[in-house]
Amino acid sequence: MPALLELLKDGAFHSGEKLGEALGISRAAVWKQLQQLESQLGLTIHKVPGKGYCLSQRISLLDPSAIDERFLGLQRIYLSETLDSTNAEALRLISQRKPLPFLVLSEQQTSGRGRRGRTWVSPFGANLYYSLAIQLVQGAQQLEGLSLVIGLAVLRTIEEAGVTNAGLKWPNDILVGHKKMAGILLELVGDPADICHVVIGVGINVNMLSSKDEIDRPWTSLLCETGILQDRSQLASRLNHHISHYLGLHRLNGFTTLMDEWRAADLWMGREVRLSSGVGEVAGTSLGIDERGGLRLLVGGAEQVFCGGELSLRLRDDS
Repeated sequence: MPALLELLKDGAFHSGEKLGEALGISRAAVWKQLQQLESQLGLTIHKVPGKGYCLSQRISLLDPSAIDERFLGLQRIYLSETLDSTNAEALRLISQRKPLPFLVLSEQQTSGRGRRGRTWVSPFGANLYYSLAIQLVQGAQQLEGLSLVIGLAVLRTIEEAGVTNAGLKWPNDILVGHKKMAGILLELVGDPADICHVVIGVGINVNMLSSKDEIDRPWTSLLCETGILQDRSQLASRLNHHISHYLGLHRLNGFTTLMDEWRAADLWMGREVRLSSGVGEVAGTSLGIDERGGLRLLVGGAEQVFCGGELSLRLRDDS
């Protein structure tokens, strides 16, 4: 099926006869593969008598050879057609002692994960499903503010792709207005006080215009915002570059030197918000972040600081 996808990815019509000739198979075999593309990968294929077959939308397939590995010194890029989750695959590869750092990409996720157990909708060939596995040798010192550091790298990547009005929402979302474009999920393996491994999971809505799956929050994509079909391999390369840059700054100088840059991109500073956890909810005014990446809230006239991974922030009037 990969060869058939390469022929169809331009979104133009191709006759069954020409597809069969290009692939060296019968028209019946072409028809069978087209059905598999629809049933297994969830792609929509238009069939028009006299014109042939075309995908409902052009797609940009990932090409590992076109993804720049230099910035992060990657040992390997693992690319799959379908995975349950790139983060889950990265954790499995770490348990198998694969050399680090490495990058896991997939054209599709069947059980994509966000924070707090949320589902990350992951249609085939539409978005970037990216998990970078690295080793940290300074333990807790390098973990401080790490998700916020990655947020800056993702934001700069999105801006380079042509989106001018994106910003950050604590602790790890990238929004355009009130719509979510990207999210980050960090998962830790090992001793945070010593040597540990971290999987940096990034999901970016790239070329998605619609989704067959229900998404419970407003969302947007690079294609929606720019009108340009993005080259996903090039986007992964630029993300590698920016993550390498910001990880280098963080490793040398800590989070405090990046705090002002993050604050400048904070969309909700000064807004009335609700902070939820598994045990309750706090309402207050966001005062932005502190020098360790914690969220400062003005609650009942007093400032409180909140840290931790299982917290969810929403605008107070957002039901």
